[in-house]
Amino acid sequence: MVRHSLITAAVALATLAVPAFGGDMLQPGMPFPEFTLTAQDGSTVSSEALHGSYYLVYFYPKANTPGCTKEACAFRDSWPAVEAAGLKVFGVSYDTPKANLAFAEKYHLPFLLLSDTDHALAKQVGAARAVLPVPKRISYLVGPDGKVVKAYPDVTPASHAEEVLADYTKLTK
Repeated sequence: MVRHSLITAAVALATLAVPAFGGDMLQPGMPFPEFTLTAQDGSTVSSEALHGSYYLVYFYPKANTPGCTKEACAFRDSWPAVEAAGLKVFGVSYDTPKANLAFAEKYHLPFLLLSDTDHALAKQVGAARAVLPVPKRISYLVGPDGKVVKAYPDVTPASHAEEVLADYTKLTK
């Protein structure tokens, strides 16, 4: 029994270190892939419609989990400043629009949560994992020309909104 528990724990730890299988993260200056994803309200969001605007795409593993809730609520709590700055924010997960709707309603999220249920966008941007059925917690700040302005490979959920807003402010001064 103890041996089985140790093996299970070792396998769990090993999977946390598994790299993304969709490739490496995009780097600043690279074009962000074209996408069209469904939001929690049933609308669609496309990269084409966002052309000319700065926007943040942040990948989160799963709605209603502790870290994802902290990150989403940090953006919610910073929303007056984010909105005043003119930055668009989109959370992306593998969750269905229905699951994202429940998450958004429960925490009163003022931004759209997008469903990448086929993992296509996550694979293109290095957020997909080979073993775990959830995306990595990474983000991209995309410029008006559709190119990555800043990549965030290591996101701290509680302070990410503040970090992004500070970076965006520096860029648009």
